[in-house]
Amino acid sequence: MTSAPHTFLARRLNALVIDGRIDAGRAVLVPRGELVHGCADTLARTLKDLPADTSRVDLDMGGVVFMDTAGLQFLDVLDSYGHRQRIPVRATHWNGQPRRILELAGLDTADPLHHRAAPSSEPEPEPDPRPGPDPRPGPEPRPGPPTASAVALERAEQLALLREEVRQLRRAIVSRPVIDQARGVLMATHACTSGEAWHILREASQLSNTKLHAVAAAVTAGAEINGPAPPEELRRALRTAITRCLG
Repeated sequence: MTSAPHTFLARRLNALVIDGRIDAGRAVLVPRGELVHGCADTLARTLKDLPADTSRVDLDMGGVVFMDTAGLQFLDVLDSYGHRQRIPVRATHWNGQPRRILELAGLDTADPLHHRAAPSSEPEPEPDPRPGPDPRPGPEPRPGPPTASAVALERAEQLALLREEVRQLRRAIVSRPVIDQARGVLMATHACTSGEAWHILREASQLSNTKLHAVAAAVTAGAEINGPAPPEELRRALRTAITRCLG
């Protein structure tokens, strides 16, 4: 079985495709491409088509080359399916940029869902009736002198750098989907390459003094049925950028 996103951008390189097989009740799914806008819907359709007697689902993520915040929605869909069906689900073999995203999100890179096991129907164990340790506090330990080591300072600096990296990365991955969609619109409309579409967006941004994300959003919205046209100043900038890059 194979599932792919049903969008006008589905033909772009690295669009998500999910192949799979069933082996004695175990579904093995192999996503390939990018976990971006639409990936959660693709997974939901794939899971919906699984046989009713599926006893576990394993995803091999080795073929995923890029992931933005939509990848976390992808994991939520898988996790919710496991809870509804009361079966184990796993997503393993992460590598490259998607693995880095999991690290920054504080998730286990071996299996980010391992701590979200499906609820168990077994009863909770009875509390131990034997008395525990004496709850009365003992003597207070004597406080030691405050210490400040070079290692602690270095770790604090590394933490600050990591937080800044997370902030920048979050800002980048939030804007990536709409920029990718705008590139797809330009590629389909003007038969240009992905690189040429990127240069058109960037030059239009500079010519109109408009942020790149806003230019991409305007191009994407204008491609929808009855979508609003970009402002006149931005349209002029886009025409100029297209002429320079493709003329």
